[in-house]
Amino acid sequence: MAEIIVVDDEPDIRIIVSAFLGHAGHSVRTAGDGAALRALLDERVPDLVVLDVVMPGEDGLSIARALRAQHALGIIMLTASGTVVDRVVGLEIGADDYIVKPFEPRELLARVEAVLRRRKARVAPVLPPDTVAIGRFAFDPERRTLTDAEGASVLLTTKEAALLAVLAAHRGKVLTRETLLDSLPAEGDEPFDRSIDSRIKRLRQKIEADPRKPALIKTVHGSGYMLAGGDRDVRHA
Repeated sequence: MAEIIVVDDEPDIRIIVSAFLGHAGHSVRTAGDGAALRALLDERVPDLVVLDVVMPGEDGLSIARALRAQHALGIIMLTASGTVVDRVVGLEIGADDYIVKPFEPRELLARVEAVLRRRKARVAPVLPPDTVAIGRFAFDPERRTLTDAEGASVLLTTKEAALLAVLAAHRGKVLTRETLLDSLPAEGDEPFDRSIDSRIKRLRQKIEADPRKPALIKTVHGSGYMLAGGDRDVRHA
């Protein structure tokens, strides 16, 4: 059994697809747009997302690009257009497969099963000891180095690396600005709000698929910041 999220702005499509995949033994959740999908991802990351290309507001291609940058999951695109250009664009941004509307639910199920088999067969990369996986990046808190999925180094300043190390050490835990400031080297007379907030902003620009909608370093309004992906239950420092 796999965990699947179906994202489509058409309720009928969501009902039909979720019922068919559920009958095949999969656990299925549904979302009508990108915002609803992100809420479900915050609860639990699935094995695969079935994603419509054309939706009001944020389009499926943008969502797929963000998904591929942040999560190791399968992506199948639903498209009303069967043109080569649309198919190529979807595959180039990281989709595993596509299917053209209207489609037979049995064909979608076959493609879902094929993608799940392929992804299961892939050998997960082995991170060196003490290396922390952050989205598609690997962070070494000891050496203060950050590399992407291809092994390319991502340049961090000393201050950025120190902040990321503190967040990684307390993953899933909300840290106040004061707590972060106390855990970092002294900054002289620089106001701590400006110091922490500016470093968070720079880190997001380097690791988030969309820094305006951060999925890795989250702001907990009224409390502070948290590196996502740790414990299910959020704890406060």
